[in-house]
Amino acid sequence: RLVLSEELTSRLVVHGGGLVLDLSAGFLLFFDATRPLALVFVTYFHCMNSQLFSIGMFSYTMLATNGLFCRPEWPRRLLACCPPWLRGGLPSIQPPQPSPDCHYGGRGARGRLRPRQHLAAAFTILYVLEQLFLPYSHFITQGYNNWTNGLYGYSWDMMVHSRFHQHVKITYRDGLTGEVGYLKPGAFTQSRRWRDHADMLKQYSACLSRLLPRYNVTQPQIYFDVWVSINERFQQRLVDPRVDLVRAPWSPWSPTPWLLPLLVDLSPWRQRLQELEAQLDGHTDTVFIADFPGLHLENFVSEDLGNTSLRVLRGQVLVELVEQQQNHSLQEGEGMQLPAGQYHKVHTVSPEPSCYMYLYVNTTALELEQNLTRLRELRERVRNGTEQSPLPPELRPILGEPLPAGVPLDPVVSLFLRREQREQRRERESSLAQRFQRFLRRKFFLFRR
Repeated sequence: RLVLSEELTSRLVVHGGGLVLDLSAGFLLFFDATRPLALVFVTYFHCMNSQLFSIGMFSYTMLATNGLFCRPEWPRRLLACCPPWLRGGLPSIQPPQPSPDCHYGGRGARGRLRPRQHLAAAFTILYVLEQLFLPYSHFITQGYNNWTNGLYGYSWDMMVHSRFHQHVKITYRDGLTGEVGYLKPGAFTQSRRWRDHADMLKQYSACLSRLLPRYNVTQPQIYFDVWVSINERFQQRLVDPRVDLVRAPWSPWSPTPWLLPLLVDLSPWRQRLQELEAQLDGHTDTVFIADFPGLHLENFVSEDLGNTSLRVLRGQVLVELVEQQQNHSLQEGEGMQLPAGQYHKVHTVSPEPSCYMYLYVNTTALELEQNLTRLRELRERVRNGTEQSPLPPELRPILGEPLPAGVPLDPVVSLFLRREQREQRRERESSLAQRFQRFLRRKFFLFRR
């Protein structure tokens, strides 16, 4: 931290160092001169991954394969260092002897190849061909294809797609009574990968259909509404929310009919979306939505988001205000203000997919920031003697003074003190470059006066 900031550490050490290691580790492990250094780096890399990411046994498997790059006699050398009384239960350390099961070739070779040796060679070749073919077998295992083709774990496009899930809703319906309820996403499972894979959604729905009868839900029907953005595209649905996945068809050999397609024709919008986000201030958030004709999005605007609006970027939508029982039709380029603390529905009524954006202004957070700024300015006026009126007792802690007995601590003052502590801790932990930059900035404004 004294040399690099957290952002530079993440960019240079974690991402840049990981890229350099991935590109050079194989070559460094291959040569005897660089192998010890490479073993240190790759061991540290895999140990760090095992602590940072939930990737199961992958890191430990990679650690075990490090020995494959060393000379073949290293296990015997290691066992030779063991005490004699321990060698009885260990493998032999004698030099390897010719095996009758192996064919060494050359002039001294005896006999012809036996059928077992032909079979072993054929099995090895088939195994290598299988591993080369699996990443291109998506036309066979079409049921595992999603927005990115291929069975999970058997594709060459791993770790190249970024996904952001805006909303996941699981709805169940009692097959006899028609009662509708909702489940917390991830209930009865510890994995999160089911949100991106149709085959896992099918398995998850089958699991829920077996478990819900224990909670007096008869013949349950399961519906998923998964909103996800891949590679900074629009948020859109992954599966059809009108399909009961318990009874929906699925086969590993045919495409999944209830999987909604990725709107690749909207990919050129990504640059435009980044430009729109760059125009926002720190208190405004935005969400870009793309939806299919005939479907609708039900959304609730929190009371803290007092200034929320919707603007149509493409297509035509019908905004239904549930409590007010009003409908508003919006064309491309039009928008409207949404009431806070209420539900609304956005219906796509155009023949093509609609695109629209939400603009959220957190009025509560904005008001809080204004109050904190007033407290900071008040403290400066008290310290430099320009404040004439006496400071109220509940505001004395902003000067570092104790709170008078019997006076409750104001929540805004408490938040102000915690933020000041974080700022002081950040300054103590900042790098030398950041401290020098802060020093130059202060001197610049001092001389500028």
